[in-house]
Parts: sequence; C-alpha cells; structure tokens
Amino acid sequence: MLISVIYPNGRHDMIKDFMLGRMIELGEIKQFKRKDGWVNIETDKIRKRNSRNYETIERREHEVVMPSELTEIFANF
Repeated sequence: MLISVIYPNGRHDMIKDFMLGRMIELGEIKQFKRKDGWVNIETDKIRKRNSRNYETIERREHEVVMPSELTEIFANF
C-alpha cells in the first residue's frame, strides 16, 4: 500500500507502507496522510516504535556455518 507523505523540504511523495516507521524515526518526513487527514509528526499523536527502548535476548542470532564446514558436517551421513 502506498502512503502520501510530505518531506521537510515541502516535497510531496508516495512511499510504501513498510517504510513509514523508519522514515519517521530518521526524521525524513514531516507529515503523512491517514484516512482522516494529514498527520504532523511533530504535533499529532502517533505510535512510537519502541524497538530501541528495551533489552532482550536476540532470538535471531545464530552461528554462521560456512559452506566448507557444511561439507564436513554432511560427509559423515
């Protein structure tokens, strides 16, 4: 889905919905359009992404296995 945005320099654009949160975090957009109208990032209430405000164990971390190690691992099967 595409979302209408306004950049800090006043330029209008359309971005993919998955880009909106990151662009807000980086301060790359000034406003975006919802069904009920334009949202000003600085003055209107929006949900904040709390991804950096907590600490937890990274479940996606894993040991990287190189192709040469895979050959050795599967050689015994």
